[in-house]
Amino acid sequence: MIKNFIKIAWRNIVRHKGYSFINISGLTVGIAACLLIFVIIKYELSFNTYQKNYSSIYHIVTEEKHEADLTYNPGVTVPATAALRIDFPQAKVAALNSSYGSQITVPEAAGGNTGDKKFTESLGVLFIEPQFFDIFNSTWLAGNAAALSAPDMVVIDKSSAIKYFGDWQKAVGKILKMDNLITLKVAGVVEDAPANSDFPFKIMVSFVTWKQHGKDYSYSEDWGSTSSNHEIFMLFPKSMTPENISSQLKAFSLKHFKKGISKTNLLPQPLSEFHFDTRFGNQLGDHSTSRATLRTLSFIGILIIIMASINFINLSTAQSVGRSKEVGIRKVLGSTRKQLIFQVIGETAIVVSISGLLALCIAKLALPQLKNIANVPDSIGLFNLQSLLFLGAVAAIVILLSGIYPALVVSGFKPVMALKNKITAASIGGIPLRRALVVAQFAISQLLIIGTIVAVNQMDYVNKADLGFDKNAVLIIPGYTDSLSLRKIESFKQQLLQNSNVQAVSFASDAPSSENNWGTNFNFNGSTKDVGYNTYLKFGDADYFKTLGLQFVAGKGYDVSDTTKQYVVNETFIHKLGIQDAEKAIGKTIRLGGGQWKPIVGVVKDFKTNSLRETIKPIVISPSKRFSGIVAIKIQTKNLSATVSQLQKMWENTYPEYAYNGYFLDENIAKFYQSENQMALVYKIFAVIAIFISCLGLYGLVSFMAVQRTKEVGIRKVLGASVSSIVFLFSKEFMVLIAASFIIAVPVAWYVMSGWLQNFAYRISLSVWVFLLAIVTSIIIAWLTVGYKAMKAALVNPVKSLRSE
Repeated sequence: MIKNFIKIAWRNIVRHKGYSFINISGLTVGIAACLLIFVIIKYELSFNTYQKNYSSIYHIVTEEKHEADLTYNPGVTVPATAALRIDFPQAKVAALNSSYGSQITVPEAAGGNTGDKKFTESLGVLFIEPQFFDIFNSTWLAGNAAALSAPDMVVIDKSSAIKYFGDWQKAVGKILKMDNLITLKVAGVVEDAPANSDFPFKIMVSFVTWKQHGKDYSYSEDWGSTSSNHEIFMLFPKSMTPENISSQLKAFSLKHFKKGISKTNLLPQPLSEFHFDTRFGNQLGDHSTSRATLRTLSFIGILIIIMASINFINLSTAQSVGRSKEVGIRKVLGSTRKQLIFQVIGETAIVVSISGLLALCIAKLALPQLKNIANVPDSIGLFNLQSLLFLGAVAAIVILLSGIYPALVVSGFKPVMALKNKITAASIGGIPLRRALVVAQFAISQLLIIGTIVAVNQMDYVNKADLGFDKNAVLIIPGYTDSLSLRKIESFKQQLLQNSNVQAVSFASDAPSSENNWGTNFNFNGSTKDVGYNTYLKFGDADYFKTLGLQFVAGKGYDVSDTTKQYVVNETFIHKLGIQDAEKAIGKTIRLGGGQWKPIVGVVKDFKTNSLRETIKPIVISPSKRFSGIVAIKIQTKNLSATVSQLQKMWENTYPEYAYNGYFLDENIAKFYQSENQMALVYKIFAVIAIFISCLGLYGLVSFMAVQRTKEVGIRKVLGASVSSIVFLFSKEFMVLIAASFIIAVPVAWYVMSGWLQNFAYRISLSVWVFLLAIVTSIIIAWLTVGYKAMKAALVNPVKSLRSE
């Protein structure tokens, strides 16, 4: 019997090739999209779960509250480490301090320096306490964590060992130089961190080495100074709940941090949230992903598979009219309703199985492109047990969603009515349902179209926003702050300025917009009382403002100096102090941390200090040669490539001991929004998929209507109906359905996209034209889909229509 079911099911599929193609195409695309979304979500949710203490590890972070403002920092002040060990004896504590963009040099074996190999490591270089390995598990290939108790010791991962020395087994005992400042001895080698780790550490230098080189790497034991580079992790006993840990950290904060206008709290961030909590970002890994993003992807996947199932239901119930005689004969010959239900579900299962296999092939082909919409590694796999189980589960759900209703409709035909050919599309009672399903389908399409329009416009706004400074044609070359490099600053600057295409040059700590969040407490205008919130620091020479196009609203830039003698602040700094007139801030004095009082000589117009997700911070800018970690070069746009090549040669001649790693400021700022640009691309792709599936279903229904109404169209033409009136006959119902779907889609799209826009401190408003554009797009697409088939039906010779009928 089963063999007979399969044979008849296959014949029905082959007999109705057009409808089968529509069903299989829609389901294939829908299942493939769901499968790829599953791969992304599974990968993101797997981050750090390999850690054996996953549920008991906490990242300690800083929250600062000042009046209505809340600021978050992944870093913790340095002296907190020792204090936490005293106040939490039951927990294990480990600190680390990241050093981004450090150069690692492998000295020439012969002892010279002409053959030195230089590597710039953007991530994974840090000073780390040996206690870190009591909290996090790692596979040691050589050495052990105890080696990190001594100064000038380093542990490297296997890939770095191979890159530096050719063979990881030869690495122990070898010498590395860090930033040409520290000579390090390799004391151990660990296995590479897995791809789903937020701790891809490559170069782990003993923490005590940081203390010994504190001046070069900004080591400070001031309770009021918090750097995002310095992070603390703790392992608590399993018996301690997050609520209990949080309350104890609150008491710790009250005990150790100064009481003032602002309130500093240390918070416990569970390791399970480390990858997903965008308030603090991911300083250590290469990206973070919000759970809201994963929920959005899941929601889109569900919508796409529902759309594909709707196509199947609509076409199957419409086609069931043509199968009425077959069903009638089967019932007369003794088939039960149960057998007919199994027959229809069996046909559905064959279609879904074919679609599933094709979807697997499409997903495999699309897998290499997945990195364009998500931060997944090239090595990510598709053919694994979890993915195949998911595919099977999706197939089963689709079979049930798509097969049950058509099976109940077909099996419910009365044999007498079926054999007399008295069953019509109206008599089976499925028209209201099919209309509802079409409305649902177009509501989903319009939701994704609106999402695409909003996301694209927001990212266009972000990319074109006035940042308050000139980011264009500014070449940034990361530099170093060892004494030899600092001595070359002035001569190198003069060399650069001699190039006719160079307009201005400045040595600075970082660009106006960067990921730097170096903050400190401060006193204002002679007051002995701490202001109560942190200000954030940037350092640049006297040409910083000219080079980067910062605009003064009062005062002037500070005098040329290698050390801090004067300050320039931004508008937010004075406004938070209650000063509205910038001129009144000139001459007022500031004391940063426990430093000396120095005057404000200028106020610059507010500029975006970080990404547009964040509000502008209060900023203090001052000169300090020892923090000159970058050189910013404003160049003319003509002959850009040739100019960059010339500047690179100048760098290499002046700093032969360092590798050149120049980049353009605008390109670096664009990287701030990688995840949002990826999400905008996701909306685009899935909006196209949704439109494709909708059009397939719409085309199938119109095709069915055209066949069912062949005689009616012929009679109308004989009676004088025009082609346009017949096209309108076919189209008017769908236009009403699209309007209904728009009414449903608008509030949902407004709610979803308003929530997404909340991620940005600076954002577009959801205007009426966004929604109007969505419905106009839907109507045009529907007209094109329906109009083609309707036109074809309208142009058929009525004599032929009536004769064939």
